[in-house]
Amino acid sequence: MPRTAVVPLPAPARWINLASLDRLVSYDSPGPCLGPCTPAPIDWRHRPAPEPLTCAQAAEAARRIHAATAHPQLAAALASTLFTGASFQQLATARSDDFHDTTGLLALHDRTRFTDGCATHPVPPWAEAFLRAATRYARLTGTTHMLAGPGDRPAVLRLAEKARLRPPQPSAAVRPGTRGVVVWDWRETREAHGYGPAPAAR
Repeated sequence: MPRTAVVPLPAPARWINLASLDRLVSYDSPGPCLGPCTPAPIDWRHRPAPEPLTCAQAAEAARRIHAATAHPQLAAALASTLFTGASFQQLATARSDDFHDTTGLLALHDRTRFTDGCATHPVPPWAEAFLRAATRYARLTGTTHMLAGPGDRPAVLRLAEKARLRPPQPSAAVRPGTRGVVVWDWRETREAHGYGPAPAAR
């Protein structure tokens, strides 16, 4: 029998740890606005602004998201998290008219001021194509959500993992048994229990 050549599988890409993904599974629950709403710019009084991505991080994150899915709303939701640091519930409040292409602004809503209130976020150039595609998709399909819908959180998390994007991870000393598993609720758990990073071994 002729010998079959063994083709080595490509090594998986390294993970990119991004603090802007810390709140993607946050337990807040802002509600969408039901009528016209023209939010002011985000003022970051209730939480720190996410650290901007470097040019290299933005280019690589955009490439990975584009390669990982053809679904415009899921891609735009993940991309939006990277520059807003928003929770999934905040992303789910965006409607098809909440991205303004001419001004480069994305509005997220929170009529009860649970987290940020209703606010607009400047969209970085690398993310604009994702939001344009999601807006057109929402209008063509008649969906009310511009980004992911309320039931799409697992799909957005799977997309992030497929693209090898995750929030900073706990050390094995703090969260044993997490090796090889993305811990999405690390920030929430740390704040709920009030403990800091494990002390370095002497």
